[in-house]
This record gives sequence, structure tokens and C-alpha cells, in this order.
Amino acid sequence: MRRRSPRRLLGVLAAAALGLTLFASAPAAGAATAAAPAAAVQPLSTSTPVVFVHGYTGSASNWTTAMSVFRLGGWSSSLLFAYEYNSYGNNVANAQGLAAYVDNVKARTGASKVAIVNHSMGGLVSQYYLKVLGGNTSVSHLASIAGANHGTTYAAACLIYTTCQQMYPGSSFIARITSGDETPGSTRYATWYSACDGVILPYTSTRLDGATNNNVLCQTHIGFLADTSVLRQIASFVAS
Repeated sequence: MRRRSPRRLLGVLAAAALGLTLFASAPAAGAATAAAPAAAVQPLSTSTPVVFVHGYTGSASNWTTAMSVFRLGGWSSSLLFAYEYNSYGNNVANAQGLAAYVDNVKARTGASKVAIVNHSMGGLVSQYYLKVLGGNTSVSHLASIAGANHGTTYAAACLIYTTCQQMYPGSSFIARITSGDETPGSTRYATWYSACDGVILPYTSTRLDGATNNNVLCQTHIGFLADTSVLRQIASFVAS
């Protein structure tokens, strides 16, 4: 019988070894595929009622797109609420009204806490409620979209109204909600702001110490209300 050359013999052995390796690894690959669903990201919670707080001269209609995004994210319409207040009155009274509104939402839904999503001057109303009136114990998440949280010089155009006086940088109202801890309690805080805002001046006024502050590349003040990308981020934040 003709003897095989050493090189040919090595080739045969290598092929056999490769076949054994592939055969042995097949069950392991199947096991990894079967285990994949267990490692999937857990569904987000959409059982928290959400209270939307509009800005200066705004209304519940400002939140049409946001509510659509939240419903697509899994929220029931029965858990989405829009608080309306007097844009020309006093933000202390507006915050007190928000406190009563949140209590009503909690009673209607049976929830122990709500999430708040605000825009523009709604940031002042929300911050006063959470910090001065102790509302942080009733709020799980606060998302501030282009909030006038440290005021805006744009308010100089409407200083005949108390709310605008309170919204101007350096006001006693601003001092009260920004002194000390800007993000009190166990509430999770996040903000979204942009250099292209045009109304919140300076645009960094929205940022809160202790919050997750998200700098959006370029979005206008009113444009935020229709920005589905940002609104989806906010829905994910509230559901986290």
C-alpha cells in the first residue's frame, strides 16, 4: 500500500479537527440563541400618570403631539392630563393650582405619584410646586422642555404682567426656586434645551443642578413641542 505524504496526512487531520470543532460548537450556539430573549431589555413602565404644564400664553392644545407620542409609547389616554393656568396672573397661585390638580389626578387614577412634563414658563410653575410647596413627594419624574428655570431676559417684553416679572432673571421668584437644592427629593429630573431656542435667553437657563441636562443640537422654543425625537426621549425618561 502506498504511504501518504506527511503534508497530506496533516491536511486530513486538520480537516477532521475542524469538523469536530464545528459539530461540538453547534449545541452551544443553539443554547445562546434560546437564551437571548432573557437578556432583552425589560419593557418600560407606562402606568405613571403624566401631567403636562404649558408655558406663557399656552394651553392644553400645545401637548397634542406629545400626547400622541406618549400613547404610541404605551400610555393610555386616561393617564395623560394637561394642566391649564392663568398666564397673566401670579405663578405662586399657578403652582398652588398645580398642586390641587396633581392631587385630583392621583385621586382619579389611584396613583401615588405622577410625572410632570413642562414647557417654558411651565418650568417656573413646576419648580415652585416641587420645591416650595413640597410637591416632589408626589412627583416621580420631572421633564423640563426649554423651561425658564432661571428666567429669561425675553420676559422684558411683557413686564406689565406679574408672571413675566417673576420670569425675569434675578427676580425674587427665581431666587426662591433656585437657591439651595434645585432638584429636591427623590424625583428624577431632566431638561432639554437648545442654543437655537430664541426665547429662553440665555438658553442655558433651562439647566438644573442635579438634573440630567440634554443639549439639543438646534431646536426653536416652539419647535420643541412638535419634535417627536425629543418627545420620545422624554417618554422613555418618564417610563424609566
